[in-house]
Amino acid sequence: MSLNSYQSVDREQLAKDITEIHQQALADIGPEDFKHLKKMERWGKVCSILGYGTAWIFPNPLSALLISQGSFSRWTQVAHPIVHKGYDKLDVADKNHTSKGFGKGWRRFIDWPDWMTLPGWHHEHDLLHHYSLGEKADPNNAQHNMEWLRQSSLPMWLRYTIVAVFSGIWKIIYYTPRTHKEMVLNAARLHGEPEPAMTRLGAWSFFTPQGRSLWLESVLPYAAYRFVVLPLLFLPLGTFAVTSVFLTSLMAEIFTNMHSFLVMIPNHAGDDVMMFDEKSHSKGEFYLRQILGSVNYPTGSNLNDFFYGWLNYQIEHHLWPNMPLSQYQKLQPKVEAVCKKHNIPYCQQSVFKRLLKAVDVMVGKTSMLRPSMA
Repeated sequence: MSLNSYQSVDREQLAKDITEIHQQALADIGPEDFKHLKKMERWGKVCSILGYGTAWIFPNPLSALLISQGSFSRWTQVAHPIVHKGYDKLDVADKNHTSKGFGKGWRRFIDWPDWMTLPGWHHEHDLLHHYSLGEKADPNNAQHNMEWLRQSSLPMWLRYTIVAVFSGIWKIIYYTPRTHKEMVLNAARLHGEPEPAMTRLGAWSFFTPQGRSLWLESVLPYAAYRFVVLPLLFLPLGTFAVTSVFLTSLMAEIFTNMHSFLVMIPNHAGDDVMMFDEKSHSKGEFYLRQILGSVNYPTGSNLNDFFYGWLNYQIEHHLWPNMPLSQYQKLQPKVEAVCKKHNIPYCQQSVFKRLLKAVDVMVGKTSMLRPSMA
């Protein structure tokens, strides 16, 4: 998109068009949307049941892939839209499928067992990421986060290797401490306290308040649940069964990391995706940034979308994060038409093409666009 094209977009009319689509969608939301969520939830549960139901036989990648898909689904297409308040408007939704009840207290291990705590992820993702997309304040800005690698003197092959290894462990080494850090900083601000010193070493040290809370609230509860409690449930079948489930669970964890990396990181990275140096100052500009700073993958069917965790509708999701999943299938062609009307690029490509573009940014081979460079 050229600079002149970027500047010439009628922000006011764009805001009107986007708002009109949103109002139509709100009127269309109903019980069928909740039924759809429950169906996607069942699909994920079936994957987990089949995975653990076969993992005890011997350590194997097929069971690990099923467990991985179950975990991925629980995060991306159950926790994600619910925490975004996508089903709060529906009378048919029970409390545990609304943002007020989901994952609270002991239900964390039923609703969404994962490394990150829900409050930490909610603040980091729902607020900071969605309302600072592409800015330095965006905690998911791949180019900004990877400047240490982009500016390093390491050979390019080693940089790609580092990213490949990172993709298998990124949830525990990056996303968990990052969401925890943002939660701690936000709590200090809310209580009018000075922001605590947040160092990388301190983040993991059990001898600092920051590190201790990370271990006690995030790392140890999930590790105990996934790698101790669940394998021990198979003890009646023998110690080999326990060991098999444990090793398969480790494989599943790596697969889940790689799957989520594949789908999530390219959503907002590439040499054709925009990043921004300042805040947006109008609703139209905000909407424009959600479109130019996001990328879609192939869309259209429940089976296809299930494996993407519905993150293949990233443009529509960033325009309206509090929509039920099933609405995105209806909204996608309407948003694409609006983009065509305003001569705004609507980026939709294969996830593997997008992955290469994202990794090229991460290693410093290419850079993201800025409005001044467009």
